[in-house]
Amino acid sequence: MMAELPLDQVRTLLAVVDGGTFDAAATALHVTPSAVSQRIKSLEQRTGRVLLTRSKPVRPTESGEIVVRFARRLALLERDAHAELGMAGSGGPTRLSIAVNADSLATWFLPALARVPEALRLCFELRREDQDHTAALLREGTVMAAVTSAPEPVAGCSVRALGIMRYLPVASPGCAGRWLGTTTGTPLRELIGSAPVVAFDRDDDLQDDFVRALTGGPGAGALRHFVPTSEGFVDAVVAGMGWGMLPEVQAGPLLRAGRLVALTAGRGIDVPLFWQQWKLDFPALGAVAEAVSATAAEALRPGPAS
Repeated sequence: MMAELPLDQVRTLLAVVDGGTFDAAATALHVTPSAVSQRIKSLEQRTGRVLLTRSKPVRPTESGEIVVRFARRLALLERDAHAELGMAGSGGPTRLSIAVNADSLATWFLPALARVPEALRLCFELRREDQDHTAALLREGTVMAAVTSAPEPVAGCSVRALGIMRYLPVASPGCAGRWLGTTTGTPLRELIGSAPVVAFDRDDDLQDDFVRALTGGPGAGALRHFVPTSEGFVDAVVAGMGWGMLPEVQAGPLLRAGRLVALTAGRGIDVPLFWQQWKLDFPALGAVAEAVSATAAEALRPGPAS
C-alpha cells in the first residue's frame, strides 16, 4: 500500500525521474549516488516491482508511474499543509507542470495563465505536446494537468470540456493557383491529393483527415513539409510551401488581409479540447482550471458538452 512506502524513497524516485540520472538526483538531494541507488533498490523490493528503466534518461516503468504520481501529489499536499500551518520554508513559489498542444499555446492558452492571481505565486512548467498525446503525460505523472482531445478521464483525474478548435484548409494565393485549381476551376478534390502540404510533424494527421473526408482517398500527397512550431507552420503556409490546416483564430486575419485563401467555404475540421487535472484539493490548481475554462470559452467555439 502507498501508506507503507517510505517517503524518503518515494521522493528519491521522483528526483531520479525529474533529473534523468541517479547522479542528478544525488546532487538535488545532497546525498551520494550510492545512497540514491540503495533507496531505489529498497523501494523496488518493497513494492515487488521494477520502477525504473535504467536508460538515459531514466524513465519510470508502468508501476513506477504510479509511484511518481503519488510523489507529486504528496509534494503538493505537503506544501499546502506547510502554508496553512505557517511553517518556515513554505513561502517559495509553487511549480505547476501542464501539457498543452502547440496551437493552443500559440493562441489562447498563455492569456489564460495570465489571469491566474499573482498572489498564488505559481511557476508554470509547460510541456508542448500534441493534443492527442497530452493524456499520456498525465498517466506518467509528468504533468499535473493537460489540454487534451481525450474526453475520458485518466485514472485519478477529473475532466471538463473547454470547447472546439476549428481548423481551416488554407493556402497562399500563389500556391492555391498553381496547385489547387483556384485559377483553372478544376475541382479541389481532384488536385489536393498531389499538392504540396505542410504538416506539424509526423504525428499530425489533420491534413490527411481533411483529404480523406473530401475525396474518400488515402490522404495528403507525398510532397510534405514538416514544420514543428505553430508560428513556423503559419509562416510556411503563407510563404507558399504548401497548403495546411490552420486554427481559424490564426487564419482569420491572414484571410482578411489576402495573404491566404480558403480552399473550401465553411468546411474544416473541429477538434474538441478538454482540460484534465489531478483530483486533488489544491486551490492553486483549481484557480488555474477556472482561468483556463474562462479563456477557452472566449477563444474557442462552444462544443455540445462545454
